[in-house]
Amino acid sequence: MAKTSKTITIRDELVMNKIYLIRSQKVMLDNDLAELYNVETKRLKEVVRRNIERFPGDFMPACRQRQV
Repeated sequence: MAKTSKTITIRDELVMNKIYLIRSQKVMLDNDLAELYNVETKRLKEVVRRNIERFPGDFMPACRQRQV
């Protein structure tokens, strides 16, 4: 059975407005990324954890509450 995939078109400005510069690092928040893909943040994190080998090592660092 073949997998089907959807093609999503997102304007560059929408993505660029979701990228923040924090301590000289470009950062995109998980809830913003989930919104772009139209999924729940919880589901996005689950998929990343299940397929962590497909992502760069610095893909998903987390901030502690006192850092926010």
